[in-house]
Amino acid sequence: QVQLVESGGGSVQPGGSLRLSCAASGFTFERASMRWYRQAPGKERELVATITGVTNITNYADSVKGRFTISRDNAKRTVSLQMNNLKPEDTAVYYCNAFRIQTLGWGQGTQVTVSS
Repeated sequence: QVQLVESGGGSVQPGGSLRLSCAASGFTFERASMRWYRQAPGKERELVATITGVTNITNYADSVKGRFTISRDNAKRTVSLQMNNLKPEDTAVYYCNAFRIQTLGWGQGTQVTVSS
């Protein structure tokens, strides 16, 4: 049974930083691409960052390039999203996703609020 559990969300002022983590179980973690999505109120869920399995190739949405960094620790079965220079428009629920050929599972989401 695939389980993805996010942590690390919270409230921060503009320009601040947060680090999200996602603990994974129930699938072959090192071979799966891991993704972070976000969904703001009234908007569609959008892909924020991806890190592939095995090769660890990363990709980012244009809106977060240079500010967010995705990384993974295969030994700990975790994927993280370091978010720096946060902006109010980054406010959303952030979801962890596991993908290999198809989506394997979603986390429950963690709220990130950026406000002064």
